[in-house]
Amino acid sequence: MDITTMPLSGKTREEHDLLGNKQIPEEYYFGVQTMRAIENFHISRVRLCMFPYFIKGLAMVKEAAAKANRDLGEIDPKVADAIIEACHEIERGQLHDHFVVDMVQGGAGTSTNMNANEVIANRALELLGHRRGEYKYCHPNNDVNHSQSTNDAYPTAVKLGLILRNRELIKALKELIGAFQSKAIEFADVIKMGRTQLQDAVPMTLGQEFEAYAANLTEEIDRLEQNVNLFLEVNMGATAIGTGINADPEYSQICIKYLREITGFPIQAASNMIEATNDTGAFVMYSSAVKRLAVKLSKICSDLRLLSSGPRTGLNEINLPPMQPGSSIMPGKVNPVIPEVVNQIAYKVIGNDLTVTFAAEAGQLELNVMEPIIVYSLFESMIMLVNGMNTLRERCILGVTANRERCRNMVYHSIGLVTALNPYLGYETSTELAKEALHSGKGIYDLVLEKGLMSQKELDNILRPENMIKPRKFLRK
Repeated sequence: MDITTMPLSGKTREEHDLLGNKQIPEEYYFGVQTMRAIENFHISRVRLCMFPYFIKGLAMVKEAAAKANRDLGEIDPKVADAIIEACHEIERGQLHDHFVVDMVQGGAGTSTNMNANEVIANRALELLGHRRGEYKYCHPNNDVNHSQSTNDAYPTAVKLGLILRNRELIKALKELIGAFQSKAIEFADVIKMGRTQLQDAVPMTLGQEFEAYAANLTEEIDRLEQNVNLFLEVNMGATAIGTGINADPEYSQICIKYLREITGFPIQAASNMIEATNDTGAFVMYSSAVKRLAVKLSKICSDLRLLSSGPRTGLNEINLPPMQPGSSIMPGKVNPVIPEVVNQIAYKVIGNDLTVTFAAEAGQLELNVMEPIIVYSLFESMIMLVNGMNTLRERCILGVTANRERCRNMVYHSIGLVTALNPYLGYETSTELAKEALHSGKGIYDLVLEKGLMSQKELDNILRPENMIKPRKFLRK
């Protein structure tokens, strides 16, 4: 249920913070600091609950912290166990609607951290048999946030969330690659003209073209995995600026050990906690990998639009599955709407990468307060790319068909065909053939026969598709 549409009884509880008292609807698990964030940040209207992997990352961080504090005797074991159980519920997808702060916020993520602290504290209170808001039994700051600062808990949760979301991104990417590979096999015998600078080049197969798209995208799996591994280094235990103030000397080591157990990831403590608290270089690196994928997807989609252009006055080598009528005035028009939307996703991702770059540069002294816009930009890019790749695969690539005769006819009428004859006729003769074909409108094939430069049998053998699409030995006359 969306928290904004939740029916309210009218009952409230009073909570207080540094700025005073506030009435909180009884049904809400969040508290006074989250309410202030709701009032302050009507910015993007995109709320934390739209990013479930980030919420799970927050719960994992709070669970690890509670276990470490319990082991060190820093908080009551019963309270710690209630916090841990509340975190487990959130990790399973419960209570996400109560994570309501705007993703774009001031305060370096404090509102997000307190939203998590308050939801977890109030759920833990219920598990302990108390009412929400009875913080003397389990406090958002004193217990849930114990031994932490937003400045270590928030970026660590972000990194865990990005690692989890990256798995979904790579899954969608692999499935799209598989669709291109399937089409490469299907189109393996479809001869066509390759093009450079939008001009006729040399023959190839449509299968080779689609296999190249698959190979192009396959490279991005390694890039994403390589860069997401930068997030395995975290600053838990750094607290405010990296000095570890208000944390037990053993806290960081124990907390990170629990993070490894909870996530299954080989999490490591940063070698320099002050550097790790103020540096956002890992986000810049990962964002660049996400952008690179987007750029490649956009290039491929632009190719698909060109190859399917027409149908009568364009290339018309392939047909994209028709998805919707293409015009409110031109009957019969069908547009390549799926590649178009992926192009637009790519432009948004490229813009988000620039936002990440500027925000990372804007960090000052011991903290980068611009992390919320970095986080929003990265998660938004990843979600859009996952949805875009799934849509491209399901509603476009799997339904692509080839216009085989159209492809073959363009090969045989292309001046570029002369390149295949160059090793046999020589550059000068081939150049004259190309010039005459251009001026006369005749095809290279017909001119060779007309001039008696080759027999039809010789010509047909040279121009067999399998002889034109890969290296081969040849004998000069």
